[in-house]
Amino acid sequence: MIKVKTFGEPLQAFKTHKELDELDQRVNAFIRDNGITKVLSISDTATTEGGTTIGLVRVLLYEQ
Repeated sequence: MIKVKTFGEPLQAFKTHKELDELDQRVNAFIRDNGITKVLSISDTATTEGGTTIGLVRVLLYEQ
């Protein structure tokens, strides 16, 4: 069965690298903890407000 999981992360100026590392860790933990062996796609989309990037949504498409 193909499933989709989304992860959100707010971004703050000058802290983006740390926040992206934390998001990577959350996604990797989800994959590991749920025994996922086949990832079909991972994509990122920025969320904005007034032309400024304020967050990131990562979508994981996987087969279980």
